[in-house]
Amino acid sequence: MNAKGYVHKYGDNVDTDVIIPARYLNTADHKELAAHCMEDIDTEFIKKVKDGDIMVGGWNFGCGSSREHAPIALKAAGIDCVIAKTFARIFYRNAINIGLAILECEEAADAIEAGDTVSINFDTGVITDETKGTTYQAEPFPEFIKEIINKNGLMNSLK
Repeated sequence: MNAKGYVHKYGDNVDTDVIIPARYLNTADHKELAAHCMEDIDTEFIKKVKDGDIMVGGWNFGCGSSREHAPIALKAAGIDCVIAKTFARIFYRNAINIGLAILECEEAADAIEAGDTVSINFDTGVITDETKGTTYQAEPFPEFIKEIINKNGLMNSLK
């Protein structure tokens, strides 16, 4: 299980209302949620993001409400993995539940810059900034989490 993509980088305390503003929560349509992803802090995000891209954040990524809409919007927008220094507890589990890969790695989150190309080996936890030629070590996923992500979410892994 691997990912490789262009990096979109944000700072600390990116909350769920920034990821998907509450005014768009009247829909369960994933494409509609994706269309408004990050628009309150980065109006160009949805125009720049491509399938397979990587998001990098700081401390407490995904803080705020417990809604699953936030990781759904990121995944539907094309983000394959979010790397952050830390994640809010509920966001972390919601991301896994919907099959969005997330990794905590303070060193990588500090060093990787917007526009870099990053590859991730989820089996080993190695994050490679291909632009700079540097590597970072995150904790690899346990087998049960890899299975959930590989099957595109918890509900699919139960089938």
